[in-house]
Amino acid sequence: MSNDSRLTELRERISAIDREVLDAVGRRVALVEEIKAYKDSRGIDFLDPDREQLMLEELLAVRGTLSPETVEELLRTLLDLTRREVQT
Repeated sequence: MSNDSRLTELRERISAIDREVLDAVGRRVALVEEIKAYKDSRGIDFLDPDREQLMLEELLAVRGTLSPETVEELLRTLLDLTRREVQT
């Protein structure tokens, strides 16, 4: 481990962002659980490919500095992780 204070500060900022990401994913999973329960109670299919495509298009429109490929991979990964958490 380095004693470089600048490097330490940058790493601490990354760790803080990582915690924010985990918190955001947890909040997302909780909302998806609500959606799943709502859909289940009304006999609506849980998966909605049209909605997923719309989500991708919306994210691509505001992607910032990330490449389109990265945005798509990130969304697909997030959707897969969320499904796995909700269906356990």
